[in-house]
Amino acid sequence: MAISLQEYQLLDNPGWHALQTTHRQFAAGTDAIQRYPADVLRIAACARPSIANLHAIEPWVSPGEKVFIVGDIPPLPENWTNYINIDCTQMVCPKLKSIAVKEQVTIQLLKGDDHEEMIALINLVQPGFFFKNTYQLGDYFGIRKDGKLVAVAGERLKMTGLTEVSAVVTHPDYTGRGYAQQLVYHVSVKNFEEGNTPFLHLLTTNERAKKVYELVGFEERRVIPFCGLQRNY
Repeated sequence: MAISLQEYQLLDNPGWHALQTTHRQFAAGTDAIQRYPADVLRIAACARPSIANLHAIEPWVSPGEKVFIVGDIPPLPENWTNYINIDCTQMVCPKLKSIAVKEQVTIQLLKGDDHEEMIALINLVQPGFFFKNTYQLGDYFGIRKDGKLVAVAGERLKMTGLTEVSAVVTHPDYTGRGYAQQLVYHVSVKNFEEGNTPFLHLLTTNERAKKVYELVGFEERRVIPFCGLQRNY
């Protein structure tokens, strides 16, 4: 199903549109500003960032807690700090390309018994962004070799018609075998079959990963900041 340019504009504020649609069961906050539970995803979002009031989300954000906003951030009250901005390349996949497979593997849907192993692997490679219940956001898939989980990819931000491919990791001992590419392709095929267009985020400096995603069919849409905010008191 083709997606319109107007629908792509949802990705300028993806956290908000996810919390209003597919992920609305996770939303905590007000009609203007909401967040995911801390053990699921440390992301908050505003309906209209330029006029949002961060004080309104404070009943759901503890003093000292940190959250990310993807895209524009609201004005900061004196008890909030913008402690980091991480520039990411946002890519979308309007159409999949055929990929050359280096090694045939079995891709498994990860289930309850796999979660601890999945969390350990993801935080080994990408520490600090995957929590106890992040897996509840969508389906996660993995590749096992030598009796252990060595590569993972899954779904994070999900909204009507769009799904973020995320947690794309390979154990350092198993890189270079094309596992990440096969997993991203697998998650993308699943979403196209469900009527969703895949998108993803990666550091602007990660040219190696960008080339892998381009081979699958992803195209750069824009650079978008992940803005880290802390409530100080």
